[in-house]
Amino acid sequence: MTAYMLAHLRRPEEIHPDVLEYKEKVEVALRPFSGRFIVRGGEVDVREGVWPGDVVLVEFPSMEQARGFYDSAAYQEILPLRTDHLEGDLIIVEGV
Repeated sequence: MTAYMLAHLRRPEEIHPDVLEYKEKVEVALRPFSGRFIVRGGEVDVREGVWPGDVVLVEFPSMEQARGFYDSAAYQEILPLRTDHLEGDLIIVEGV
């Protein structure tokens, strides 16, 4: 069953160069797990509540592949490039 990785990333005042490096490298880390970006930034139209930041949504063929990507050595190596400079939340959720 399809699974999604959803990240809510708060916008910093200035983008750190490490975040740009992360953005370049993350797609390579996704390939072995058949992950693909569905949403990567873009306009957010908040209709209820408060949503300060950006949305990133990645689709995977299964929960196992989504978890495998997140836990992979390739992703764990680049993860601090993002987490050291962007505040955010990230979940993996099964689709319907």
